[in-house]
Amino acid sequence: MNDNPSTARPPDTGDRNSSPPGHALTIADVLALPVLASGQPQVVTGVPDLDRPVRWVHITELTDPASFLKGGELVLTTGMPLPDDVAGVRRYVDELAGIGAAALVIELVRRYHRPPDALVQACRARGLPLITLAKDVNFLEVTQVVHALILGNQTEAMRRTQRVHEAFTTLTLRGAGPEDVMRAAAEMSGRTVVLENLVHQALICEPSGTTLEEALTDWEQRSRSTPPGDRTSQRGPEGWLTAPVEYQGERWGRVAMLPAPATEPAFGPEHLTVLERTAMALTVARLIHPTPWERTAHRNVLRDLVEQRHRSPEDARARLAALGLPTENSRFLTVVVDLPAKDTTANPETRLSQDLHTAGIPALIGELAPGRLGVLLTLGPSRPWQPAVERLSHAALDLSPQAVVSAGSGVDDLTDVPRSFHQATRVAAATPPDQPLPQGRSFHELSDIDLRRLLYALREDTRIQEYAEQQLGRLLDHDGRHGTDLLTTLRHYLDAAGNKTSAARGGGLSRETFYQRLRTIERLLDCDLESGEQRTALHVALTALDVLRVR
Repeated sequence: MNDNPSTARPPDTGDRNSSPPGHALTIADVLALPVLASGQPQVVTGVPDLDRPVRWVHITELTDPASFLKGGELVLTTGMPLPDDVAGVRRYVDELAGIGAAALVIELVRRYHRPPDALVQACRARGLPLITLAKDVNFLEVTQVVHALILGNQTEAMRRTQRVHEAFTTLTLRGAGPEDVMRAAAEMSGRTVVLENLVHQALICEPSGTTLEEALTDWEQRSRSTPPGDRTSQRGPEGWLTAPVEYQGERWGRVAMLPAPATEPAFGPEHLTVLERTAMALTVARLIHPTPWERTAHRNVLRDLVEQRHRSPEDARARLAALGLPTENSRFLTVVVDLPAKDTTANPETRLSQDLHTAGIPALIGELAPGRLGVLLTLGPSRPWQPAVERLSHAALDLSPQAVVSAGSGVDDLTDVPRSFHQATRVAAATPPDQPLPQGRSFHELSDIDLRRLLYALREDTRIQEYAEQQLGRLLDHDGRHGTDLLTTLRHYLDAAGNKTSAARGGGLSRETFYQRLRTIERLLDCDLESGEQRTALHVALTALDVLRVR
């Protein structure tokens, strides 16, 4: 046996009669079959090439077998036809390598007991795997077993391809969106798939066997190093399988299938089919769903951030960065923009995004609910956030004079974005429609929430409603039955902080009349208006009543 360091045994894969589903039969698979393993095969040259697919098996004792081959065959020979001269051996190997034979298997039983040096050198020079058999093997039985497996794999591949076509046809007929299409592609292929736009921003990523961070880190740089193509093909330094997404010559983006770890098989015909059908289904989804993919991507990322659906902070950062937003050395701020439905113009997200982009303010904008937009601003660590929110507020007010902009607090880490968002929503919930803007500002923030706005935010809580009724109900009933306005008298008194003279003057009443009304109020409410604690309780109840009456 040749003692060259490249000599090796095929890996021990156990008793195996077929290759894994979706996996083309390889040289290593064939060598592991019991029918061939009984011959004690030794790999003399081409150990790194044992993953070559075997298209067919060919038994030959001819000196020119290449004339009967088409490529991809495992050539079996006893060695009897090999030429005796070095030139003849080289020509024999050159013809096999030139036609694309998968490997040459020679039996060391009849003519040879060790492979000729000239054969070894010629196979090594041409990159043709050379395998020797130390024991006699029934070549006919080998062909029967291998051909049955190959034909079985081909039949199963056809079935799988048909299932892929049927699955994507079903998705298309039910009007599936791009997220559904990409999810199906990842599930059917077992590979990570990414949809990107023309500026190499990853809009949708469906990971399989990896994390978002691993799939999307440095996405734009990696994507730009993978050249575009007009057809589905494997390209780029990482070997991505890519397909253009286009319609009638207009290209909208590209879908990429990322290779699996080195331990798994490379891309096969089924992966190609899945990616081509994915591109077709995305084209249909783009035509029937008018919302631009970028807006959908921004909305989904915002919701996932707010609802903390990312697996890790690293995944969240990678996803934001893949959409073109800076995440390193950045400060984040969440803003809620409420637009009255009747005043909302078409595509408010697009118009606000364009305005912020013009001002050099990176942001994600997406609809969180009808009439409500969420905005995530990413700013430099030393850049004040108030001017950015002012710019956003003015743009929103241009869309609708009744727009209400509510800001949370700035945070230094993406993990704190949900807190900033909840602050912004609390501010929005505590802002009545008629609430005037703070002096010198066009937006509302957390520090603006006073007693009135806090009660407004809680106005649907029955405990607030019960409290207002308990404190003021008898007074309101009395006014209703007798046509009096004691509630206004109480309001003047409380607004004057218990100063009766000032309150009487504010109500346009004489002191005697005013005092008489206060005594009636004390009797009806069974309270002491000289008590600061009871005046506070009535003030809270009166404020609650006011916000409950806001329409």
